[in-house]
Amino acid sequence: MFDTARYDGRMPYRRCGDSGLLLPAISLGFWHNFGHVDDFEEARRIMHRAFDRGVTHFDLANNYGPPPGSAEENVGRILVEDFASHRDELVITTKAGHDMWSGPYGQAGSRKHLLASLDQSLKRLRQNYVDIFYSHCPDPDTRLEETMSALVTAVNSGKALYVGLSKYPLKRLKKAVRILKDSGIRCLIYQPPYSILNRWPEAEGILDYLLDEGIGCVVFSPLAQGMLTPKYLDGIPEGSRAARSEGFLKVEQVAAQQEKIRALGDLAAANGMPLNHLAIQWSLRSPAVTSSIIGARTVAQLDDSLDALQSPMPDKALLEAIDAIAPIVKKKSAES
Repeated sequence: MFDTARYDGRMPYRRCGDSGLLLPAISLGFWHNFGHVDDFEEARRIMHRAFDRGVTHFDLANNYGPPPGSAEENVGRILVEDFASHRDELVITTKAGHDMWSGPYGQAGSRKHLLASLDQSLKRLRQNYVDIFYSHCPDPDTRLEETMSALVTAVNSGKALYVGLSKYPLKRLKKAVRILKDSGIRCLIYQPPYSILNRWPEAEGILDYLLDEGIGCVVFSPLAQGMLTPKYLDGIPEGSRAARSEGFLKVEQVAAQQEKIRALGDLAAANGMPLNHLAIQWSLRSPAVTSSIIGARTVAQLDDSLDALQSPMPDKALLEAIDAIAPIVKKKSAES
């Protein structure tokens, strides 16, 4: 069913920190486009094409959809129907912490929520375990010891092989990593938003910390939810993510970045590549970054993003030009 030459070097694999796990340079994320409101057969085609091109890391969360949980349900069906004999070639991840179901236990960082959510995710995914289970976001109202104890239980129960943290600020990240280590479980990986337009992990010193600790880093939204693609160079086209009311990307976000987007587009063109290719390669330039998660609405969109690996990594002069347009600005984390 799948391309037998998929490991011929078309996709580079990078070590996740100093662990034994290798991840593809580009991973496939299911935040958008894989819910029940989307085209199921196109989702199947996207997953097939990604695997054929060497993408072995599928990144999910409990609330991905819409509606929440539906991305896991759709992916679970495809995994069982099409990937059953390839499970050991895949790294499948999920997360919990954001609002998922009604009532006092449907979100945040309690053992109650995290472990119940993991069980629900496994049922939707039709899997016995996930490779990585993340605390999706910090919870200031729950002691870190409790949240980390749930991650420890996930590994010790065999329901997750590794654990990770997402969007934790540096101080809380350091404490969480220490608690996990004291409990005999290593934090394998950290997942932040990261793009030319959102350099928060650099500004906060998180990338340096991860490199020092040997913790892997898989970044999401390297295209800033599509802002770092040619589609927004001249405004907001009809049918784009920003033009849809149900999405996370808002018109005002694009407008606020329009000048930078155009300048970056001109810079990419001057260097012989599309803006999205430059943005993806830029996100992979740091030795702290293991993989960059991209989304895709169509197979053609997926192919275009994966083709970024054929463009050259930005050199020193190009990086300096990017810095001049979009310098590091210290700010709070955001899913953008």
